[in-house]
Amino acid sequence: MNDPIGDMLTRIRNAQMRGKSTVSTPASKLRGWVLDVLADEGYIRGYEKGTDAKGHPSLEISLKYYDGAPVIREVKRVSTPGRRVYMGVKDIPSVRQGLGVSIVSTPKGVMSDASARSQNVGGEVLCTVF
Repeated sequence: MNDPIGDMLTRIRNAQMRGKSTVSTPASKLRGWVLDVLADEGYIRGYEKGTDAKGHPSLEISLKYYDGAPVIREVKRVSTPGRRVYMGVKDIPSVRQGLGVSIVSTPKGVMSDASARSQNVGGEVLCTVF
């Protein structure tokens, strides 16, 4: 698999279109950090570490719905393995005039765009969520 973050976001998008309450994805540190940001911002209920049927580590993501509609309306991958997108702190985009969130991988860790601006760090924009 070339794009593990893109794969995880697609699994979340597909599970929400089907109305699933949970979705499983292979585990990695970067995926866990992205899920931490999504949980802190209130887009998912949370996630748990476990193992799949073959014994490989996995993450079980609990999706969040409001009045039957998914909380995550749109999720887009910005930086891909073929085209990395790095931005300074002043260039980090605001998603839907602040209603959404950009997830940024910085030297201080993976964080939301608001946290990156408050800590005055830029980095690689992984994805945007609204």
